[in-house]
Amino acid sequence: MNLSARDIQAFMALAEVKNFTRAAARCHLSQPAFSALIKALEDSVGLRLFDRSTRHVLLTQEGERFLLSAQRIAAELDDCARAMRDTAQLARGHVAVALLPSLAAGWLPQVLAQFMARHPGVELAVHDVLSEPCIAAVAQGDADFALAAIRADTPELQAEPFCRDNFHLVCRTDHPLAAQAQIRVGDLQPWPFVHLARHSSVRQYLDAALFPQTLRTLVEVEQLATVMGLVQAGLGISVVPALSLFHFDKPGLCTRPLPLPGMERQIYLVRRRERSLSVAAQALYRLMLAMRPVLGSA
Repeated sequence: MNLSARDIQAFMALAEVKNFTRAAARCHLSQPAFSALIKALEDSVGLRLFDRSTRHVLLTQEGERFLLSAQRIAAELDDCARAMRDTAQLARGHVAVALLPSLAAGWLPQVLAQFMARHPGVELAVHDVLSEPCIAAVAQGDADFALAAIRADTPELQAEPFCRDNFHLVCRTDHPLAAQAQIRVGDLQPWPFVHLARHSSVRQYLDAALFPQTLRTLVEVEQLATVMGLVQAGLGISVVPALSLFHFDKPGLCTRPLPLPGMERQIYLVRRRERSLSVAAQALYRLMLAMRPVLGSA
């Protein structure tokens, strides 16, 4: 059986008006063409759906059962068409994005505020994770695209530069480094240092820039908020990306640019290769590009 929306429409029109001429006019067909369509429909299902006489056109018992299915199919087609129209107009939809926690906490909220003001019917999912989980979310289809510090150019994924991020020293305002005019690598080495975990992009950039020199590690932590608390308590100093400086806008803390060679982090926008974004995802993608952070912004 190969039924079309046109078949369903014609059948329901005839079932309602019980007249071939009026049903044909409703479907914008000539009466012979309409009669042929109904005959083809009955041949296709292998059942007589209408009893015809010179005075009446009535549904058979089989036609009554077929009408229930036809009504359900027509309703589903209407729902599908409405959903597609709503999606095209961004009245509905779903978009998932994965991005670094520093971007998710500081920069993303203002982007999402604008997006939701424009498209309140679109559902959002945010994965605020480190670079490798960001890439995995896109590869596994859990995110439409990601912002990560890994250039993930593979047969399945493509990456484009999104923004750059430099690094800052963070310490207490009463720390000797807070008043120093220029910070060098050697200036960091005498002091206890609060490190981010080795799998973080911040730690990897810092280790690469300082190699072969090392710092006096006090502790390694996962979260920038923990770094802030430890530095604020006077337990050590740290180096963090500019996009995370909002964490350190606290009384008693000082942030200073750290212009060391190699200490500039590239953020990439990663998406699946050769697969178009949904209408909703494309709208968020364009807005994020338009509102991308500026180098060194806090």
